Amino acid sequence: MAHEIPSPRVESHETAGFLERTFAQHHGPLVRYATRLLHGDAERARDVVQDTFVRLMAQPAVVVADHAAEWLFTVCRHRALDVLRKEGRVTRFAEGQIERVTAAEPRPGRALEQAELHAAILGLIERLPSNQQEVVRLKFQNGFSYKEISRITALSVTNVGFLIHTAVARLRAEFAAQRP
Repeated sequence: MAHEIPSPRVESHETAGFLERTFAQHHGPLVRYATRLLHGDAERARDVVQDTFVRLMAQPAVVVADHAAEWLFTVCRHRALDVLRKEGRVTRFAEGQIERVTAAEPRPGRALEQAELHAAILGLIERLPSNQQEVVRLKFQNGFSYKEISRITALSVTNVGFLIHTAVARLRAEFAAQRP
């Protein structure tokens, strides 16, 4: 009697739904994050993000479901740094350097004043040291807690807090100096 060998991993509708929702929610922010880490190389960033999602698919959904965003950003960061190390291109962002990636779909209803304010703040963030830029973006653009940022960047929670506090104080002072 021939027995059918079951597939090692059969995707349930629940798991497929989790993967679809996770991809839809985090793909854009991950590509932007990876592009910054890879010094503006969007093509390599998309490859890193694709690899990140391939690794997610290899994980049982129950293992990462409660902390999917943190897991994805951590894996993405490690993959991007691996790419840089492999290529011998590990360099810090130069003072004032920024890699801007815009979302495929523009956000509707944005007022001109908000766009100008946003651009001014991004310009100020560009002038922050790279470690402050990274934690500020993880905190305010991606909504991670200090603890999550700590796990993503391998910095202590205290160091993350100090970097964010220092960056925000500097941004406030510089923003106030720009406004009449």
